[in-house]
Amino acid sequence: MGTTVRNGVSGGARSAPALLAVVLLVVSAVAVPAVAQADGDGRTNRDERAQANEKVLVVADADTGEPILVVPVENGTQVTLAYTHSVEKTPVQDVYAVDGNELEMVEMRFQSYGAGLPARANVIRENEWFVFDPAGSYATVPVTPGEVAGHELRVGDRRYDLVALSGGESVELFVVRRCPS
Repeated sequence: MGTTVRNGVSGGARSAPALLAVVLLVVSAVAVPAVAQADGDGRTNRDERAQANEKVLVVADADTGEPILVVPVENGTQVTLAYTHSVEKTPVQDVYAVDGNELEMVEMRFQSYGAGLPARANVIRENEWFVFDPAGSYATVPVTPGEVAGHELRVGDRRYDLVALSGGESVELFVVRRCPS
């Protein structure tokens, strides 16, 4: 299964069929467990079991739920939000790892202290970066991409311009199991 990107970004209302498809995708992926068929020896079909365990990272419009990016992931896949701090004008990286159907924050990296950055956290210094390991796992990570911040999403070794993908509109990141086909 490959990456899916919404073709156009519009500021207007989204179509009802597209929203219904998203709702069905999420409901099917979360609420209905995949049923694996047993072969003649009573073993579960590995292909069906593997497909049932496939996960995707979804970047969805925060208002409509319409997905604008769908990327296959697995447990341990790194998901990084990289952006420029609005006051300090220095890079910040929020690093998450896929853990089941959640995004576990495993690291925050920044090059200078400023508003919204952890001033009292136990940080270590790695070259030009301050690094710390914040606690927390999230079912949904809200993001408001901005031109000045230049938000970039990194999933494994793939990079996506989150500002261009979202049209500057707020989005939510979350992980779901892929619907069995």
